[in-house]
Amino acid sequence: MAEIAATRPASTILLLRDGAGGDIEVFMMVRHHQIEFNSGALVFPGGSVDAGDKEIVARSDLYSGGESLSEAERGFRIAAIRETFEESGILLARPKGSAVPIDAKRAGKIADAHRVALNEHKISFLSILADNGLQLALDTLVPYAHWITPEGMPKRFDTWFFLAAAPPDQLGAHDGRESTDSIWVSPREAVEGGQSGRFKLPFPTTRNLIRLAQQAGVGAALDHARGMSIVTVMPIMTKTESGRQLRIPREAGYDGEVFEVGAVG
Repeated sequence: MAEIAATRPASTILLLRDGAGGDIEVFMMVRHHQIEFNSGALVFPGGSVDAGDKEIVARSDLYSGGESLSEAERGFRIAAIRETFEESGILLARPKGSAVPIDAKRAGKIADAHRVALNEHKISFLSILADNGLQLALDTLVPYAHWITPEGMPKRFDTWFFLAAAPPDQLGAHDGRESTDSIWVSPREAVEGGQSGRFKLPFPTTRNLIRLAQQAGVGAALDHARGMSIVTVMPIMTKTESGRQLRIPREAGYDGEVFEVGAVG
């Protein structure tokens, strides 16, 4: 029997804003075609929890709003904010001692000065926060979903999905390295694009977009998420004549239990 690959902790954020047309919009990026996992897919910013995130967990002066969270929960949120900054330039942080988010102009200057070096591992996120007197705003993230990659896949992740309202006037832009394009898109348009072939959407991304599309605006989406019970989803995958079938828990609150899919990635 083949050995089951271990899972790696990871986080992703659905950054939300209210669109001009009345629809809720979410920030998404196209992953680089040379990236091994989900290459070419339209995804939310995110990635693995790393050692540097755990170093920040130990520095309670570098974040706020995490008092009731376990160390592991803080790590997931810190990784989510770091990855979002790396991949989009959007920074969910506050000046130390302030209850107000960092303003867009200052966030932009910090991104311009440090984002490339951070992506190239020439500077740590901890140093950026400490040198600029910032605290990560952990309480701005609302847990939305918890997915674990099916057994049998060569790379497996234990991923927490969070919702967060995008800070005012921080518009975001892809990094040109791991992602090659970025858009603010309504969940409905993204799902339709996945169906038409305009976008390549991973299965968990599609399910979360469909669920998000039911919300009228950012406030409603955040309130809904705060009232949810998160049910862990680890799809059970079986091969069928037409492709593959995934089964997920009905109580997870998605639009069904059994789904016919093509290649899973």
